[in-house]
Amino acid sequence: MNKDKIDSASKTVRTGDVLTIGLERRILVLKILALGSRRGPYEEARKLYEDLSPPPPPKDAPPPAAPAQRDAGAGRPTKRERRKIDAFRSGD
Repeated sequence: MNKDKIDSASKTVRTGDVLTIGLERRILVLKILALGSRRGPYEEARKLYEDLSPPPPPKDAPPPAAPAQRDAGAGRPTKRERRKIDAFRSGD
């Protein structure tokens, strides 16, 4: 709220306050224009704030890179490979 991090939702908001809300994959920045007197429909509530959020990234953006793949035999052995190593070492 107004560039200060708050820990609880018990803070009272006033007209002119700017709220920054982090959601799963986007950030909302809302400026409070007026306070509502009752809990009402979305169309009425939408008039009480101004959305200052940055625009979402374009849809034609390249997809994120695939996770790195390790070459076969590199890194830790699998459970099956570990059993084969243990059997080889014990002479079975």
